[in-house]
Amino acid sequence: MSFKNSTAEKTTVTRDTIDLEKSTDNIYESIVLLSKRSNQLNVSLKEELTQKLQEFASTTDNLEEIFENREQIEISRFYERLPKPVAIAIEELLEDKIYVRNPEVEEEN
Repeated sequence: MSFKNSTAEKTTVTRDTIDLEKSTDNIYESIVLLSKRSNQLNVSLKEELTQKLQEFASTTDNLEEIFENREQIEISRFYERLPKPVAIAIEELLEDKIYVRNPEVEEEN
């Protein structure tokens, strides 16, 4: 997932609940779906950030040796400016980029 190319809002936006429930026909199922997808995105984002920051990890724990690293600060600022995982999940749901499968409904058919 490329977080750089996301078109999700970076600020709070009021959403119409009818738009959110179109893919599942139930607002509660949509909220659970958004919750699961945003958790997936959050884990992916955290792993990516951790990998990039590991380059700057110090092997010693001496406080005198800790110094500011401009590159590390820029990486952190970049990730702080990204849209939140929930906003990305909502954008994916509205654009029908999330595959929705309900095993209970499939068993009934």
